[in-house]
Amino acid sequence: MSEQQSAAEDEVIQVDQTDKRSVAPFIAAAVVAVLVLAGIIIGGLMSPAEKNVTEADKIAAAVRDFVEGSNKTDSVPPPGAGCPGFDPKRSPLAGRSGGGKTVEITKLVDPSVDGDRAKATVTTKVDGDEATATWNLTRSGDKWLVCN
Repeated sequence: MSEQQSAAEDEVIQVDQTDKRSVAPFIAAAVVAVLVLAGIIIGGLMSPAEKNVTEADKIAAAVRDFVEGSNKTDSVPPPGAGCPGFDPKRSPLAGRSGGGKTVEITKLVDPSVDGDRAKATVTTKVDGDEATATWNLTRSGDKWLVCN
């Protein structure tokens, strides 16, 4: 057995290394990646995110702007947040804002649109006291304004 083992140890195994390697799979993968990236860019240009904003989102933004403006200024309504003819005495925040009080929106539900008018049920909190009211809004151009 020792002669067989030494004969096997002396045997050289030949490995065929003549396989031709191709760059074709790498080029194909790069082309697919470029096509996917181009599709994403074209999709973003054809349908920008700001066009995907719903009316409910715009109503929520109008309510948020009104409350944030009320927190920053004593002017009722805050500049650019209220519709023409806004009566401060009938404001949805009447008696709750001003005097250094901070108004916080805790919930906004059931936004509904009827043409250029909208309503939403808004719950606000001032000094730990929550109140729920129906807010009326009017469309002015592409923006909603809080009305009373």
